[in-house]
Formats: sequence, C-alpha cells, structure tokens
Amino acid sequence: MGINSQNNMSGLTVPNDLIEPRSSLRTAIDNIFLSGIPENSPLAEKTTLLLIRDLLRLGWSFNSNSSNSFELIPPDGYEKVVVKKGMAFKRDEMIRDNRTWIDKHIEFARQNLATGMDALKSVIDPIIEVCETQKQNDLFRMFRYYWSSPSSDYVGRRIRILIRDKGLPNTPVIGIAAIGSSIIHIPARDKWIGWKINMRTNRIIYLMDAYVVGALPPYNDLLGGKLISYLLSSNELREIYKKKYANAKTIISGRSRVSDLAMIMTTSLYGLNSSQYNRLKYQGSLLFKPIGTTSGFGSLHISNETFSSMREMLKDKGYDISHKFGEGPNWRMRVIRTACDMLNMNPDVILKHSFKRGLFAMPLMVNWKRFLNDDTVNPIYRNIPLRKLVKYWRTRWLDMRKQNSEVVKRVADFSPQHFEI
Repeated sequence: MGINSQNNMSGLTVPNDLIEPRSSLRTAIDNIFLSGIPENSPLAEKTTLLLIRDLLRLGWSFNSNSSNSFELIPPDGYEKVVVKKGMAFKRDEMIRDNRTWIDKHIEFARQNLATGMDALKSVIDPIIEVCETQKQNDLFRMFRYYWSSPSSDYVGRRIRILIRDKGLPNTPVIGIAAIGSSIIHIPARDKWIGWKINMRTNRIIYLMDAYVVGALPPYNDLLGGKLISYLLSSNELREIYKKKYANAKTIISGRSRVSDLAMIMTTSLYGLNSSQYNRLKYQGSLLFKPIGTTSGFGSLHISNETFSSMREMLKDKGYDISHKFGEGPNWRMRVIRTACDMLNMNPDVILKHSFKRGLFAMPLMVNWKRFLNDDTVNPIYRNIPLRKLVKYWRTRWLDMRKQNSEVVKRVADFSPQHFEI
C-alpha cells in the first residue's frame, strides 16, 4: 500500500485511488490498535499508519468524503482529559521501552527518598544539587519517569538539578527541575517581550525554559512543587547558570557572552491553567506571570514510536537532521516536518493541532525588557536569596498544609518502598 495525501489547512485527505482495495487503509488502522504493524511493512506505510493512529486516538475523525477518499479532521480543541490521555500514551510507551533500566535502578531511587514521618519532622531546608555525575543523572532520569506527563529533554544548553532536604541526615530528594534552551518561536512570548524576528534571533540566548519542575513523595503532598518553583527565581540558581556558561559559545549567534540569564519561561502541564504557578507570589508580586498561551504548534501529540519511525525513514532516504549543541531546540519539529513533507502530508495541519498550554514568564532582571530588546547591555538582577524564598514558602504554604489532617496522614503513611514507576 503506497500512502500519500492531498492537503488543506482544515484536515488531511488520502485519495481513494492510492489505496487498493478501498477498505485496506481502515483495516490497517484497526489492526494497529489490535496487533500493531507487520514487521515487513515499508517504512513510508508504517510511518503514515502510526501517525494516523496517533491522531485518531486524540479524537480526530476518520471519514470517507464525497470524493470517495479518506479524510482526517482535527477536533476544534482538546479537553483536559484528552490532553492527559495523549500524554499517558507517550509516558506508558517510554516506560515500556525503559522498563529493564527502571527495574534495575528503582532501589537506588528509593534510597534517596524520605519517609513520610521524617518529612513531617524536617524543617525542610533545600539545597540545589547540579547533576554532573552518572549517578546524579541516573537519579534524575528515574524520578522524571514518576510524573504522568512523558519525559523529554531539550537540545542545546541544559541544566538538570536535584533539590535535596538538608534538614534530614540523609539529605533525601525533595524534587527535581531542569532548564533548557528556549523554544525559538513562541508568538505570545515574542509579542509580550516586544521582539521582531531579528531581535529574537540575537537575544533569545538570554532565555531558558523550565521543562521539568516537580516534587516527589512525600514532599509533593507538602506543596514541594511550589517550593521548587520558587527556587528557580533564586540568586543561587542564576549563579549556577552563570558559572556553567561563562565561556560558552553557540553556533546560532556566535556570541560568547551567554551567561546572563534574563528570564525563565515555562508552561502549564495540562490545559491553560496551572495550579503550581498560579498565585505564586514573592514580596507582593507574581513570580510567574501569565502572558498568554502557546500557539498549539508542537509535537506533544506525536508518539515516540511514530517519531522513531520518521527518523528511520529519513535515515533510509539519506537525510541527516542533526541535533548538535547550539543548533537550536527545534530538532524534533524539523524531523516531523521533513518526514511529513516526504509523505506529502501537510506538516502545518498536523503540528498546529498539538496541545495548547498556558505560558508563564519569570523575569530574573529588573530591566529585563530593555535588556532583551538590546536597549542596554548592563543587567540589573533581582536580589532573591534562596533562604528568603524558603522562609516565605514555609510561612505561606507549608504551615497551612500541615494543618490539614488528611494531608498529614497521607504523608505519614508514605514509605520509600511504596515508590513505583
């Protein structure tokens, strides 16, 4: 079966004369959900069927139209439950692919968690630990599998951190965070900052995206996720970044001064709102400012299985889409676009119907707008010591949480041996 398609911006149409017999495509799709794709399927066919499967299970309709062809129609939008379901597919897929590694390292992860009773007794005194060794990175990787969203990583600049509680003798892990090179094109962000294309190209090096922010049990029930969100604004985190990239250069801009970090961007996990970033204030002002939504362009709705098939198909045709340091964070999007073009499937139709998310900005400079628009070369940083952030978090969030008897019981009942992926 050869698969190609005609395209329009509302949906994807697969002409009937490319499919013999007429029912073969629908049958092939049904079989994917039941038993997968035959091993001897041509790469183009395999990739197309996987892509169609991804779209169908997110609510795209698959119908015969008046021209006797098959048409894929996207939904008007995705409900929160659909977004969660779509992410669950990718997460489960990733866990299956890494199950042997996870089972090998699960006990190591448990050894780095606190008991619930210890967490309740602790003053919770966090320290930031940068992942540099293999063990640190293994621990980060293991804990990243814990959340309901699929794990992913950024290409380019990247810092992974473990947040530990030095209020306890064994300094258990409270949670993890990671920041990486900012996505190049986010219209709502660029408009809010005041960027045109040339300015964005020259100044985006001073932005980073927080793509992992979360607490682990038992600290998650004590609003440890909010604590870690606070820590991203700290002087200490900024100094970690400055030290790591003091001498870094990038291929994109050729600049050597990339150690100034003006702002950290992040998004909500599901839908447009975020219980973690909403109402997160310090000294009377919001730390994470809601500035709009992502455009919906993205690849979150494309499974890793489909993406791997796309890469295999491109490699088979001699395409080399590299993802070296400094070449930008949009490598995954470039792979998908190139593969869809090869299949004659409009990538804009597919990529523009990803999941919209709420967009949040956390300025680290007082004069961030002037700095990011190249009106000044002298950054004026906000002075926010980690110790003051922690003290504020304890008073504003932790003390209130410990007054909730249901929360206290849930925390007290936790044992590291309960931790599973």
